[in-house]
Amino acid sequence: MQSYLATIVAALAAAAIALFAVEVAHRVIRRVGRRSLLLTELTDHAHRSIQVAATVLAVQFAVRFSTGYAVGDQWRQVLLHLLVLGVIASVAWLVASLLVVAEDTALVRFRVDVPDNRHARRVRTQVVMLRRLTIAVIVVLTVGVMLMTFPAVRGIGAGVLTSAGVFGVVGALAAQSLLGNVFAGLQLAFSDAVRLGDVVVVEGEWGRVEELTLSYVVVQIWDDRRLILPTSYFTSKPFQNWTRTEAAVLGTAEFDVDWAVPVQAMREELRRLAEGTELWDGRVCVLQVTDATGGTVTVRALVSAADAGSLWDLRCLVREHLVAWIRDHRPTAMPRMRTEIGDVESNLPWQWVRPRRPVRRPTDADVPDDARVFGGSDDGDARSEAFVGPDEPAQARR
Repeated sequence: MQSYLATIVAALAAAAIALFAVEVAHRVIRRVGRRSLLLTELTDHAHRSIQVAATVLAVQFAVRFSTGYAVGDQWRQVLLHLLVLGVIASVAWLVASLLVVAEDTALVRFRVDVPDNRHARRVRTQVVMLRRLTIAVIVVLTVGVMLMTFPAVRGIGAGVLTSAGVFGVVGALAAQSLLGNVFAGLQLAFSDAVRLGDVVVVEGEWGRVEELTLSYVVVQIWDDRRLILPTSYFTSKPFQNWTRTEAAVLGTAEFDVDWAVPVQAMREELRRLAEGTELWDGRVCVLQVTDATGGTVTVRALVSAADAGSLWDLRCLVREHLVAWIRDHRPTAMPRMRTEIGDVESNLPWQWVRPRRPVRRPTDADVPDDARVFGGSDDGDARSEAFVGPDEPAQARR
């Protein structure tokens, strides 16, 4: 009876000593590492796993050395086996915590709350995917090591290895979709096709990539709905990524108006509106007539913003303002249907009217900068070279 009590006391003493040592080290590291981000993350996120690992390991050694009187007994073997399993699990938890600490320390250097955060979002996406993969690998290895501590498992190891080929083929066929999504997730993480925080258009929905895992991608739609898609979707189907190269984007607002619309006056009104709002980033403000069919002309306003959210609000503001401007100041430019009635012989009055002298067409020098998308400014020239090429002749650009 005294031997059992001595074992219990030794185990409790070992646990208390381990907890006391870990707590002292925790306080010392916290005090010394106030200015060290790595030490701060270590004391915050790995403290509990270190406590558990140190306590289980200390108890395991205490029980092993204090139960010499029961060598060969069944209860001692079972107890030591359970403690070994606990040591393996706690060490795996500790390793996973240390990896998370290292990843969080690396992520702090890359801020995503800045305007130009493309590189930071790319690194964050890769680190998050690696974190999920490493934790999954650690769990699988831990379970494998724990199973190998059972003699029965080690005994059938040869048979398992012999039939591994057959089971591998069957498992691959059964988990083909799952494995395809896993590999697609790794491809997305390192191909830079889509990142956390990217603004995308998928399945006709406009939203932001909120979560990216090895098996699925969560897109937060603008109205706070969530669109959940398998990762293989982004490797097998086309989608729009508005922020792949930079956060700043261009957007349009189109109007179907009458042929009597004063284009230059409308262009000046668009410029005045853009310069008076903080949503515009100052890069592009262009108004052009893009179509003239069906009795109306299509006027397109092209504006730019620093991010997709600001661009959405800016496009809505441009529509609201120019619609009100046409209604209040240029009512003759509102869309209308015209009907001409001829005489009994279907002759129309305008057939006898001599056409007026044609109006002189403005030259390239007379076209204002805000009437061009491809030219007229440094940004327009760069866009022209991107779509046409810097060495193409001028005639090819028309």
